[in-house]
Amino acid sequence: MTQKTARLHIQRAIAGAAAHTEVFEVPFEPGNSVLDGLRWIRATQDPSLAIRFSCINANACKECMLELDGKVVYACTQRLRAGDMHLAPLANKALVQDLVTEIAPRDERLLD
Repeated sequence: MTQKTARLHIQRAIAGAAAHTEVFEVPFEPGNSVLDGLRWIRATQDPSLAIRFSCINANACKECMLELDGKVVYACTQRLRAGDMHLAPLANKALVQDLVTEIAPRDERLLD
């Protein structure tokens, strides 16, 4: 049996820098989430990939929001699929790095 793979096209950048796209081939089984794929990339391909999640909160944290093929989704509930998937940070939030954006309103963050 051939292992299924997804090609994750991930928009990467650090705040204030020009974005570029990197492509990762991610093996998966039916039922694996996009977050599972991102965690696999960090564990086996590129530990510098910036993602945010806090699944200890029973998928109620809302920290893994990102854009998948132009649609806002939770990476923990969206399923991987064979073929190309395009991931980007939330367009309406300030970019921190890669897929991580500011999630707390400015007046609720600790500032220097």
